[in-house]
Amino acid sequence: MEFTIGGRLEVRLMPTDVGKRVSVRRVVGTPGQGAKFTDTVGVLTSWDDEVLSVTTKSGEIVRIAESSLVAGKVVPPAPARRRGPAASFAELALATARAWQPVESEPLGDWRLRAAGGFTRRANSALPLGDPGLPVGAALGRVRDWYGERGLPAYVQTATGAEGTQEKLCADLEEHGWRREVSAEVRIAALAPVGDLDTDISVVRMSREPDAAWLSRYQRFETPGAHVLKVLGSGPSVWFASVPGDDSAGPPAAIGRCVVDGRWAGFMAVEVGPEHRRRGLATAVMTALARTALDEGASAAWLQVETDNEGARALYDGMGFATHHRYHHFRSA
Repeated sequence: MEFTIGGRLEVRLMPTDVGKRVSVRRVVGTPGQGAKFTDTVGVLTSWDDEVLSVTTKSGEIVRIAESSLVAGKVVPPAPARRRGPAASFAELALATARAWQPVESEPLGDWRLRAAGGFTRRANSALPLGDPGLPVGAALGRVRDWYGERGLPAYVQTATGAEGTQEKLCADLEEHGWRREVSAEVRIAALAPVGDLDTDISVVRMSREPDAAWLSRYQRFETPGAHVLKVLGSGPSVWFASVPGDDSAGPPAAIGRCVVDGRWAGFMAVEVGPEHRRRGLATAVMTALARTALDEGASAAWLQVETDNEGARALYDGMGFATHHRYHHFRSA
């Protein structure tokens, strides 16, 4: 399908362009009655029954009637990042997975089924980094069965917004009735500037294991069973940081976790008690962990932050972290 409207705007797209990054313009509303143009950039993930689906970098799937198109074309991949370390999606996906390992895992072709007694979606979701060896529908059926056998909801973790990410799989999941529950940004930065932040790290205590006090601040579970401790302790080189609270018998004022893995330092579980916020404690924890990671030879940093956590996103903006891609958890209906 290729045609010209008014001698200027062209739709230069065909169904065979599914899987490519595209830019499309469509008209919304009734001509002459407040109609306007809307532009969408993303991956063309389907073109069926005169409807196009475009998955944007945020993971949103936009469905566009073919009749509303006024312009469209294939565009180059998103420009390379201009700051921070160079990183491919595949490299980061593997590094983040090594830093938060499940209790149990099983391959499904190039996918990995992961379970950890329900502790966090990341450790209890299928990680699809290639071909499952089955048609998508059959693979998703196997995912449902595997988690059902363990009494867990079935999740698939996907990614969007970078070269080699999984926009097409996101569309396939929605087509098969799976729904996105939560999205997060994977951010990266040079590590040295984080370690050079002007803050007092003398208040930060470092440990190789999370003690009872650290766990009391990290309130992501009811009881810190063996499955929780296994996930928290997983990774090539794991560090835990804490800042004691005003009451030595109470939970720490702030905590954090870092996994050093080659050139990468991954930051997780950075939390500050509500009564201790606005004192720079999150910065102190991040800086102390960064300096430890630098001592072990790391040079680049990554972290994950949910898209609706405005406070954390602002903090990481100030530290130089920029979004590399986004990841999403889809749950079976």
